[in-house]
Amino acid sequence: MCFTTLTEAIQNKYAPDLYRWHRSAAIEGDRMPDNEEAEEVLLSLTASHLDIGMRGIPVGTCRTSSVSADGGVHYVGYPIGEVAEMDPEDIVFLLFNKKLPSKEEASAFRKDLFSRAVVPEGVLQVLDNLPREGHPMDWLSIGIHAMGMVGKTDDWKEDALNLIARMPWLMAAIFRIRGGRSGQLPVVDPSIGMVESFVAMLEPETEEVADMVKVLRTFLVLHMDHGGGNLSTFTGKAVASGHADVYASIASAMNALSGPLHGRANQSCLEFVQRIGTDDPVKVEEFVRAELAAKRPVFGFGHAVLRVEDPRATFQFSLGERICPDDENFRIIRTLREVAPRVLSENPRISNPNANVDIASGTLLHHVGFRKPAYYTTFFGWARVIGIGAQIVDERINARSGKGVPIYRPKYIPVGQERN
Repeated sequence: MCFTTLTEAIQNKYAPDLYRWHRSAAIEGDRMPDNEEAEEVLLSLTASHLDIGMRGIPVGTCRTSSVSADGGVHYVGYPIGEVAEMDPEDIVFLLFNKKLPSKEEASAFRKDLFSRAVVPEGVLQVLDNLPREGHPMDWLSIGIHAMGMVGKTDDWKEDALNLIARMPWLMAAIFRIRGGRSGQLPVVDPSIGMVESFVAMLEPETEEVADMVKVLRTFLVLHMDHGGGNLSTFTGKAVASGHADVYASIASAMNALSGPLHGRANQSCLEFVQRIGTDDPVKVEEFVRAELAAKRPVFGFGHAVLRVEDPRATFQFSLGERICPDDENFRIIRTLREVAPRVLSENPRISNPNANVDIASGTLLHHVGFRKPAYYTTFFGWARVIGIGAQIVDERINARSGKGVPIYRPKYIPVGQERN
């Protein structure tokens, strides 16, 4: 049955689905459970919840991370500030095993992870034949697909860990080939670490290798996971729910991440900062007000969940003060951090005028030698491969007592489909 208007729809047979949202251990298909003991009302749904991108609608559970309005992201209960300077490999262990490793566990996990860093033959040839005009995120998605074509095991966890271990090579290959350096990559010992391996294969022409490694290690940890409902993570899990393999699922997630309203915002943010061109507070405020008057976004501020400054931004500002306090772009974002929230808060419709994770990430990457903002989202993608991989493993082999989450199938209400 179709309805002409949404009002008509919600007054008829779809009303029960709109008014109550149940939590249950045994939801099958579109049927809601009859077991009262399994039910807990999580949300009263109204028509205002429709066509808003499912914002705030509970659809599942997440075991790797959570995001609160006043505390930001936590990895398995650990506030991001507590783990930001830990080894990325230890955070991979945390997300997959739901605990931080002991010294012995960390050593064994690294040995296992680095043993997986063997890239299947043929992937380099695929990358070498891609059109150079494509965005680096397109290359990242295709590269992940290519590794799955020739190297998958069809075991959720094995494939997730294999992909994570091979990401430093894929990232270095993308940078080198697109930069005009085709051919085999330098052979490095993966046991030096994921970020260290990437930098070694990149062979950067800079004396600031230590700062490059520091920024990338921090970037990787800060961006690994962010709850279960962000667009790229949700997309990856949705594709995996149809039993597409890990590589296809995460490649889909990278396509979702590539959008300017999601992962590519860090690219847009640096471009925004460079357009400002001054750290003078008066001129920065004039620029922000002009952007708002022209109905253009003020990049690097606001968040769908947070109502305070993103702790990831706070940490990146602290890092910037240590390694590049006099950098031109860093001086601009330092001023922007003070000016923009005050201006944005004048609009009562803006619930969070504070800095988010994107405000400083591009500036730090630029400072350590990554001058092309188009590549910044690939670092975001590299990090999210880890968190999304861990969440896919949880949903496929751990959720619902090992049965896994069923194929995603949200309900859409037919409106405006009457025959003329």
